[in-house]
Amino acid sequence: MKMKWTVLSKNSIVVALLLMTAFVGCIGGDDSSDDVIRIAFTVKDDYDNPDTNPQLLADFIAEYSGYDVELYPIANENAAIEALNFGHADAAFLDGGAGFVAWKSHGLEAVLADQKDDGSTYYTAAAWVLDSSDITSLEQLEGNNSCHTGWLKSAGMLMPMGYMIGHGLVDVQGPTDEIESLRTTIEAHFENASIPGSGDLYYGYSGAFNCMTQGVGDVAFAKTSSYEDHCEGNDWCLDRDQYRILEPHFGQVPSHPVIVNPDNGGEKQDALIAALLALNTEEGGTSILENVLNTPGLVSVTSESHMGSYSDAIANIPGITAYFAEKYDE
Repeated sequence: MKMKWTVLSKNSIVVALLLMTAFVGCIGGDDSSDDVIRIAFTVKDDYDNPDTNPQLLADFIAEYSGYDVELYPIANENAAIEALNFGHADAAFLDGGAGFVAWKSHGLEAVLADQKDDGSTYYTAAAWVLDSSDITSLEQLEGNNSCHTGWLKSAGMLMPMGYMIGHGLVDVQGPTDEIESLRTTIEAHFENASIPGSGDLYYGYSGAFNCMTQGVGDVAFAKTSSYEDHCEGNDWCLDRDQYRILEPHFGQVPSHPVIVNPDNGGEKQDALIAALLALNTEEGGTSILENVLNTPGLVSVTSESHMGSYSDAIANIPGITAYFAEKYDE
């Protein structure tokens, strides 16, 4: 049997080669992406204040690092985690809860964290009582009235309850895989509990502190800096020496971490981190930190140092894994 050969024209060969090149490119991925740093960020069409435009951040990183830099638009923190997981973005700025999920559920890592006005990268959760109170320890809180900053708030609920559950001071009531069991647990442990919603009386740090000051509650779960942060200008506040903080504290609530995928480490990731740290010292960096990232500075951290005590405490909250999975993974 004779084989038939088809003679291709010169133009046909060129077209075939172009198609093969395109096909190989699709299979192998876009190698040029190695030369591009992508930052997962929520972007808007217009900015009333041009100083808040995150493109300023991208331009700064590009100039400092020598890499091309693009903003990878995201709608929420779940999308940021997904972008990091699939290599669509090289870094993302997350809140503490999303950072915890990114670390514990996805193996992503914190490399930087934003600073607060005092230079710290966390605030400390604690229990406040009036100095005239007979309560002197966490063990004595059972059966008293509590003031929380709100439902599932970090310093006002998750940290104190997680700490006390983990240390055997509070018994979980209800199924351990349901977040509503936390409400049942609180209501069983305290005589009455103030758990306000947004806009309600006694909502937030100032509200919880006022709740305790007015005698509605015997203890307020808030930050160690609550008096300094919220009493200035409020005529309901007493003098500082009329309040006490119970020991021990519940742990550190982390500031917003910068999260990366450790599987994508290398020169590009190192250059990105160096550029972000350069915001602290280079010309134009201060404005970007304040207006785009809402922080006075960034510092180097590890996941364990930044989120360790937070993770240890909230891991004891009933249903917290399912709650965060629904909030950030779906």
